[in-house]
Amino acid sequence: MERTWKPTTAGILCIIAGAIGVITGIVVAVVGGIGWFFWMPWVSAIGAPIIVVGVIAIVGGSYALKRRVWGLALAGSICALIGPWVILGILAIIFVSLGKGEFE
Repeated sequence: MERTWKPTTAGILCIIAGAIGVITGIVVAVVGGIGWFFWMPWVSAIGAPIIVVGVIAIVGGSYALKRRVWGLALAGSICALIGPWVILGILAIIFVSLGKGEFE
């Protein structure tokens, strides 16, 4: 099977969205932990799930780049949807889906 740009692009988009998610989660956790962010210290609890979803997006992106385990690449693309960078996740899902035949 011929290798196309679709899984590579999907992987890059997932990794970018995941990195943004991890950084955002860390910032939310730290700022919420300080307690001066809207005077609501519970905001730091929101940071942990954002970090986890970002890590899943990064792992899924790496699987898309390697063209291995299509399901994990798709899961990473779906996790890339979480956050204001949703367009990256939408494009990643489209490219992973179109490149399904290239995965082992």
